[in-house]
Amino acid sequence: MAVTSGPSGRSLRDLKKLTPARVGLGRSGASLPTEALLEFTLDHARARDAVHAAFDVSAIMQGLGDLGLPASEVASRVHDRKEYLKRPDLGRMLDAASQKLLEGCAEGSRRLAIVIGDGLSPAAVNAHALEVISHLVPRLAADGIEIGHAVVASGARVALGDEIGAILGARMIVMLIGERPGLSASDSLGAYLTFAPQIGLTDEKRNCVSNIHRAGLGYDEAALRIAWLVREGLARELSGVALKDESAQPASRSITSN
Repeated sequence: MAVTSGPSGRSLRDLKKLTPARVGLGRSGASLPTEALLEFTLDHARARDAVHAAFDVSAIMQGLGDLGLPASEVASRVHDRKEYLKRPDLGRMLDAASQKLLEGCAEGSRRLAIVIGDGLSPAAVNAHALEVISHLVPRLAADGIEIGHAVVASGARVALGDEIGAILGARMIVMLIGERPGLSASDSLGAYLTFAPQIGLTDEKRNCVSNIHRAGLGYDEAALRIAWLVREGLARELSGVALKDESAQPASRSITSN
């Protein structure tokens, strides 16, 4: 593919500087150039590896403890990674032992609970979850909001946080979970926030802060957005499509920076 200039005088080379998307790859005969093909193959392998990466539960539990957040370890009803990928429904339900464990932790209601789940990219969670929480805790503290309970969940889908939050009696749940790997980002972390979590909620009841990784949304910016949504969600008693993220507006950035 020839690199041509448009009416503005800009070329595909300029576009390539602005996005990691595969644009202006060129061609070799009827095929892609070897370099572009090899880069695609490598990124595809990285995405597959991210899906099947081991979830480092012990390191995350230790890291939460170091931040002053002792955590409970739970699991969904999936038995292995293969079943996790085939049966999303089982990843949305706690196994019996985990239900019993959390019921023993449910001592009165909590304003906020944090769940860290492996999701579709355990690699993303291993790399970024603790960093996000370390930036989030002081921002929440500035508004007098404490994390009442932390949970580390294996075999987790986003909706598993609803059952966890309901059992714990949390007014708000924040779930950090690995997002579906792409060819430009295999380690992207997402944060899903739900007010009054309960089993059966659908996605319009959640807010999402996505694309958290080193080449995407930074830790401090992600923490600011999450903290803003937590604060406003608790104050207004809602989340999802009814709560528009206005954290980028200067007047909204009242949470003290770390």
